[in-house]
Amino acid sequence: MRKLIFLLMLLPILAYSQTKHNVDKIIAKIDNYYILKSEVETLGARAAQEGQKLEKCQAFESLVVQKLLVAKAEIDSVIVEEDQINSQLDARMSEMVRLYGSEKNIVQQFSKSIETLKSELKNQVKEQLTADKMRNTITEKVNVTPLEVKQFFNKIPSDSLPIIPTEVSLQQLVIFAKVTKGQKEDLVLRLNDYKRRIENGEDFATLAKEYSEDQGSKVQGGDLGWAKRGQMVPEFEAAAMSLDSNKLSNIVESDFGFHLIQTLEKRGQEYHARHILLRPDYSRLDLTEPKKFLDSLKNQIEIDSLKFDKAVKLYSEDKMTSEAGGVLLSDETGSNMLPLDVSMEPNLYFTVDPMKVGTISAPLNYRSQDGKTGVRLIKIKTRKEAHKANLKDDYEKLKSFTLNMKQNEIIEKWFKDALAEVFISIDPEYQNCRIFEQ
Repeated sequence: MRKLIFLLMLLPILAYSQTKHNVDKIIAKIDNYYILKSEVETLGARAAQEGQKLEKCQAFESLVVQKLLVAKAEIDSVIVEEDQINSQLDARMSEMVRLYGSEKNIVQQFSKSIETLKSELKNQVKEQLTADKMRNTITEKVNVTPLEVKQFFNKIPSDSLPIIPTEVSLQQLVIFAKVTKGQKEDLVLRLNDYKRRIENGEDFATLAKEYSEDQGSKVQGGDLGWAKRGQMVPEFEAAAMSLDSNKLSNIVESDFGFHLIQTLEKRGQEYHARHILLRPDYSRLDLTEPKKFLDSLKNQIEIDSLKFDKAVKLYSEDKMTSEAGGVLLSDETGSNMLPLDVSMEPNLYFTVDPMKVGTISAPLNYRSQDGKTGVRLIKIKTRKEAHKANLKDDYEKLKSFTLNMKQNEIIEKWFKDALAEVFISIDPEYQNCRIFEQ
């Protein structure tokens, strides 16, 4: 089996693709799990978007390993908690809303209801998390020493040393578009109409399933389960804790939008509530004022009357980054050094690429992970140009490579042993991929 398989499994879960498949078919069965031809095509297309060349057999092999991990996890009773699945599902749905602008746009793009998409995506999330947990169970005791890293590096011929791409450390200062008074009034009016309908006998859960824009709870009729003090945003918690059982709140505004809340039960410092959430249509908000403000702020910074770090602390509205000086972190590694390549979002890449260290961009349109639209300034804090890998500058990356190689050896041995415990059937079209050759 090619060593590339293990590395491919580090790719994110197959997301919904815009590729249209006229005909789909099952190309492999691993116990009770199937691989579709469209999954192979989607994985290949996703790799291409990230600048990687992925052959059909390589994509197929990585999917076989993933399904085998899931099948073996079922045999070995390796289970992922439902809360973890739902948390990851909420994050994925929020990312889809961010990418497409609204739930309505998602429905139009995929010709499926939000409930159907969420159900399908939940199965993918559960499978990926299960595969990850099984793989971690297999490799959790694997580690590498500095000597092993050095030995790994010394085995690489000098003309074969990998090129480490240009990396940058970036800071951002974000101002979000403001919801207008009229837009707020419209949302409050709609929620008050739902409140009136519930008070007149309609079912809260039914209305939540139809109208709520909280992807995590609408399928459960808006039910958020039990929560302890401090778990929810202050505005929501204050309203929920002040209500008597089964009473409805006035409309509550929070960073997430506007809520109609019903507290079902309370015990001590815990409460069980459900809600209907409406969010502004951020794609319709005016960015004129945020851009004017950031133009003025940039001018103050450039004439040295205000430091960028201080400006972030005073003005940035992105809570995810403002407390850390606006520094952006990699979603994959958590590092503050971001590769300056096609993996970066295009608008950011083409802005940052020609910039010098210490310079600040013009205001750029921005959409946050939770779907809010705004404008941001970007500053290049540091920049490391592309270079051949070396132990001094790239030790952590080389350590990661070494660890991956060692883990891969363990996975390959595990794969060979696991084949005896599961049923595998492969379509003739893919039998030439030779996945069982070690």
